[in-house]
Amino acid sequence: MRISSVTIILLALFSGCQFSKSVNKDLVSGLLTKGDGLSCEEVYLTSGGEKINRNKFIYGEEFIMNFNNIEGFTEENAAVFPLMSMIVVSTQGDTVLYADDLYSNYPDGIKLNPLLLTSEITVAAPMESGKEYKLYIKISDKKGKGVFSGEFGFNVVPNDKIVTEKTGVEYNEIYLYSKEQERVITDNKVSTNETTYFVFEGLTGFSEDGGMVFPGLSIKGTDKGGKLILDFDDLFAEYSEKGLSVVDFNKRILSNFTLSGTELLNPLHCEILIWDKKSEAKIKSVTDLEVGQ
Repeated sequence: MRISSVTIILLALFSGCQFSKSVNKDLVSGLLTKGDGLSCEEVYLTSGGEKINRNKFIYGEEFIMNFNNIEGFTEENAAVFPLMSMIVVSTQGDTVLYADDLYSNYPDGIKLNPLLLTSEITVAAPMESGKEYKLYIKISDKKGKGVFSGEFGFNVVPNDKIVTEKTGVEYNEIYLYSKEQERVITDNKVSTNETTYFVFEGLTGFSEDGGMVFPGLSIKGTDKGGKLILDFDDLFAEYSEKGLSVVDFNKRILSNFTLSGTELLNPLHCEILIWDKKSEAKIKSVTDLEVGQ
């Protein structure tokens, strides 16, 4: 039998008054919660609408910390007034995300029973893949003294479905992005008529001339049957002479495509190549996409 969490509950009676303190740590995910005056029936993580029990997330992935059935708030007019603050810090102690009151838009309180409070995190900039962070959540009672808190350490990893080779080039992040969904694509599933971006951030190593670089960028896409779906030899051909600002180039390079009215056999094998027209520097990323309707 596997024990996934440890719980300690302290109860005491003093002059007819009761107070409660609790500590709970999930030994699998490392999620730690503490209660002082407030109690919570269940604290759990979800991603994509499913419960999860892990502490590793792909760059761009979203997860939610859920506090279900919190009790102990002082009521006014059958409503409770929670204050939830959130902070994410790096292992160096730098604050990367902060919110002082996630429920500030409920001035008249909340009448939900049982009470479910949530905090959503998108694991993206200013967070970076390959690094560790810690999330701190504090829930307090605006009308009383009760407090409930959660701590969760997690790792950010790059999308391992994107394989990259490079020569003389360094980068910070490479990922897929959906314009319509306004989110990073972490499962490599895209739809027809969806604008899909291939994003390179922090590219360095290209030759500079007067604050300009001279890159080329090609996209090739072939389906399972060998049919050529995407074929662009150089999307940066117009910059061959005048170049691109090195500042803009280092910040972010985007290439996008839309598979409108295209019939293909999954998966779609994509290759993105960015090369330096003034040196041997180059970087190529390869990935397979599942294209749905």
